[in-house]
Amino acid sequence: LQLVESGGGSVQPGGSLRLSCASSGFSLENFAVGWFRQAPGKEREAVSWISQGNGGVKYVDSVKGRFTTSRDNSKNTVYLHMNSLKPEDTAIYYCAVDNQRKAWTDPGSYDRWGQGTQVTVSA
Repeated sequence: LQLVESGGGSVQPGGSLRLSCASSGFSLENFAVGWFRQAPGKEREAVSWISQGNGGVKYVDSVKGRFTTSRDNSKNTVYLHMNSLKPEDTAIYYCAVDNQRKAWTDPGSYDRWGQGTQVTVSA
C-alpha cells in the first residue's frame, strides 16, 4: 500500500511541470491527499492539499496562483500542476495520504508517503 510520484525534472525559471501521485494497492479516492516538498537543508514544507469527494483544495501562500492540484479518481491519481516555476521551488516533492485530519500543513497528519520526485528549476 503505497503512493508513487512521477513527473519531476529540470526546467528553466518560468517553466511548467505536472507531477503525478498514483496509488498502489488501495483506492485513493477515499482519501484527502497532500503535496509536500523538501529542499536541501530545510524542513519538509506543505505545498497543497485536496479533499476526497468534491476536491476542495488548499495551497501554501508561496504557490498560490502558480500551482494547482487536481485528482482523477478513475485513474487513482492526484496531480500537481506547477506553472511559473522559480528557483526557490527546487526540492524533492512528495505526496501522502491525510489520515489523521490534523492541520493540513502538519506532516504528522499524513502517512503512506511516496518516495519523492526531484524538481530542479535553474537557468
